[in-house]
Amino acid sequence: MLDLAIIGGGPAGLSAGLYATRGGLKNVVMFERGEPGGQITGSSEIENYPGQKNPGESGYDFMSTWWAQCSHFGLIHRQKSVVQITQNSDKTFTIKLEGGESETAKAVIVATGSTPKRAGFTGEDKFFGRGVSTCATCDGFFYKNKEVAVLGGGDTAVEEAIYLANICSKVHLIHRRDEFRAAPVTLEKARKNEKIEFITSATINEAYGDNSGLTGLSLNTKDGVRDLKVPGVFTFVGLNVNNDVLRQDDGSFLCETDANGQVKVDLKMRTNIGGLFVAGDLRIDAPKQVISAAGDGAVAALSALNYIENLH
Repeated sequence: MLDLAIIGGGPAGLSAGLYATRGGLKNVVMFERGEPGGQITGSSEIENYPGQKNPGESGYDFMSTWWAQCSHFGLIHRQKSVVQITQNSDKTFTIKLEGGESETAKAVIVATGSTPKRAGFTGEDKFFGRGVSTCATCDGFFYKNKEVAVLGGGDTAVEEAIYLANICSKVHLIHRRDEFRAAPVTLEKARKNEKIEFITSATINEAYGDNSGLTGLSLNTKDGVRDLKVPGVFTFVGLNVNNDVLRQDDGSFLCETDANGQVKVDLKMRTNIGGLFVAGDLRIDAPKQVISAAGDGAVAALSALNYIENLH
């Protein structure tokens, strides 16, 4: 039986693994299907993590050193997807894995994060992966010296517009409001970039194209309908939490959640189920920032340590 199972290998899961193993737990496994690092590895730039040696480096480069440190005290990485977490009659947990395997654990930290939301315009699904993208660092290169559009008004949207402006001939930044949620310093940087056009009080009505992919967007703007001829659009309109592993056979969740499926936790990352902790984007009121996720992971691990010590 595992002392602690950690589900997810982003900043929250990695930090939880570091604190749990350094705190003395000997049998700690982090389940993450791919390479550790999480969603932030797709970010083009990070410049707000305290103590960062190279502000402005990519998310992938920033996270590239985390595994070596977080595994130093014995954290094990199992490249398996977790299908479901259930609680047993003795208050331990069963971790059901892909392929029908399973593990049992005394305690569990769920740090499965979030994924980008779909914007909901006509043609989005049809052209997803063929002109519609949610990752500028993944797909920006395909639009070198071409015009593209970015949809959104938060930090991510504006930061990625700035990143794409270094690759593309022009970036049309589309936002449904006049005011942006992005940090003023980031917004000012974008406004000073001559390659970025701000299209505010506007929404995408339809994405259209042909067999080769996206060729343009139909916008609803304050001045009427506008046709935008672009082969690529990057959407950054929020995140959906990844809570599927907590869903039980009857459709309910293993622990309490809010109406949006975010898990209710206290300040110690404890759910209403003893031994089950949640950290990072999945929890209620998560700021969805790397530093916050890392802090959550540390707190969850310390709480798990205390929980396991009191089992004896």
